Amino acid sequence: MLDEISVAPSDAGMEHSAAWTTLRSRLEALYGADAARLLRKISVRCAEVRGSRDAELSALDDLRRGDPQWIAQSGQAVYSFYVDRFAGSLDETIDHLDDLRAMGVRWLHPLPILRPREGDSDGGFAVQDYRAIDPAIGDMAALRRLTRACRERDMGLIVDIVCNHTAREHVWAEQARRGDPRYRAYYHFIETEAQVLDWERTLIDVFPQTAPGSFTYDEALGTWVWTTFYPFQWDLNYANPDVFYEMLDVLFFLTEAGVQGFRLDSAPFLWKRLGTSCRNQPEAYAIVEAFRAALDLAAPGVILLAEAIEGVDDVLPFFGQDVRGCDLAYNNGVMTALWASLADGDTAIARRLLAETARRPEGRAWLNYVRCHDDLIWSALSDFATPDDMRRWSRFFDGQGYSSGQRFQSPPGGIDSTNGMTAALVGVGHADVDQDAALGRLRLLYGVVFALDGWPLVYMGDEIALGNDEQYRHDPVRRDEGRWLHRPKMDWDRHRAARTEGEGSVAYQAIVRCATAARRLNAWGVSGRALPVETEHPGVLAFRRVEGWPFLCVANFTDQARVLRTPDGFEAPGVDLLTGETVAGSSIRLEPYQVIWRTLQP
Repeated sequence: MLDEISVAPSDAGMEHSAAWTTLRSRLEALYGADAARLLRKISVRCAEVRGSRDAELSALDDLRRGDPQWIAQSGQAVYSFYVDRFAGSLDETIDHLDDLRAMGVRWLHPLPILRPREGDSDGGFAVQDYRAIDPAIGDMAALRRLTRACRERDMGLIVDIVCNHTAREHVWAEQARRGDPRYRAYYHFIETEAQVLDWERTLIDVFPQTAPGSFTYDEALGTWVWTTFYPFQWDLNYANPDVFYEMLDVLFFLTEAGVQGFRLDSAPFLWKRLGTSCRNQPEAYAIVEAFRAALDLAAPGVILLAEAIEGVDDVLPFFGQDVRGCDLAYNNGVMTALWASLADGDTAIARRLLAETARRPEGRAWLNYVRCHDDLIWSALSDFATPDDMRRWSRFFDGQGYSSGQRFQSPPGGIDSTNGMTAALVGVGHADVDQDAALGRLRLLYGVVFALDGWPLVYMGDEIALGNDEQYRHDPVRRDEGRWLHRPKMDWDRHRAARTEGEGSVAYQAIVRCATAARRLNAWGVSGRALPVETEHPGVLAFRRVEGWPFLCVANFTDQARVLRTPDGFEAPGVDLLTGETVAGSSIRLEPYQVIWRTLQP
């Protein structure tokens, strides 16, 4: 039960703000009569956070609140990495901030850094303590040093919040196992096997081979507990208002440490409803909107990123429906479509996805990426492609042709996902593969994601064309989790060489060039959504940015040169922002896997 407190909103103006109205509306819809007590408690905490906010962070709040379109600025590159694989610790990460800044990185996204359970922790996504750092990489003092060092370089830190589940070793779960009714209500316990079967009929296994089913029998409790992902990850019960407050207070706690953004892990799973897939329920969207509204009251400059690897129609509401929700969401559909287009040499599906994702609301942005720490999920394109298409792409990148990817588990009759680093998937280091073409494919993919509207993400190692980590199979903790294939350790010798024309330099220079050109788009006045432009060549992806100064990206997804008619409005003399070369004329010639960012001369 929520603590009983009887206070009015702690700020006289708070209850009249739009954020307070949203917060109250969402919490009343979620929790009914409990909403009033929850609101009183949140108001006190908001006032505390705002009153103790660091002066630099308050200034950022004011700056971002005064410019609602700041999210849409180009060139806000995000760098995603595992701290231990990247540098070893949070303090050692500080030593590499200048290297990242030189690459054009503006945001750091270290993958889970909060204290995980010992042993297998699903790569850190089984959190034992939200208020402590993984002791293998540092402590809260080190986190504060990192956030401060980032601010000194005009960079921000985004931290993973695993909001759907805790480790079964979390103190809440431990208390629940001891029979404490308060904490039993934090989780979903199912009393009978018949009830489990009722739920399972409409659920979809996330890990059908390594962790089949969505429930685990707990001997100590004599009941089943909801475990969507792994048996050691217990799903939280957001129908309990205490759970909402606890997680919001975690956000506030980390905000006070200088964190400027949160990635809401597994956001689609936050609400359970019998007879559904228990994904993307209306209440899940309401929870995210309530988080956003509460942050707007206390720390409005903090961003929220939705980790929702779903179809476009299910992802869009995470941006907020009639109010503000997440500021960013993973552009999973476009990412997957780019790989499909590369496999086929036909960009039809990428053009369709660009048109669909252009429906995002104003003031929000896509996080555009090529690869990440997770698998490449072909079924994310099920609204746009046939099962035969998706199976063909899955097979293509499963070690065939130029790819060194590997298939990943899927439900019976499903489409296997794909594991592998970008370099491995495009053929870098693959025997009998033209390496110029392989590196051309890597440049192509990053050239596209940096040109799109939104924030581009660079996954650790892609900037030096780092390959797969085949050694994970020899580690007893990691060997059963195929995604460790694309979670290698950073090769700092190679990184230093890449910055000085050595091994890996082609990828490094390409990403630096894209990051530099993307920032220049702001000075040129290029803005707005990316909309596809039809060309006479199906293997060429073309899109324009629809606001501000004219901008056209054309990308050849084939291994053959292509000549196309210059789209209307771009015939006048212009410049390729990636090379600085002057371009003009009624036609555009593209070499294999070439990307051109064409704009008109001022």
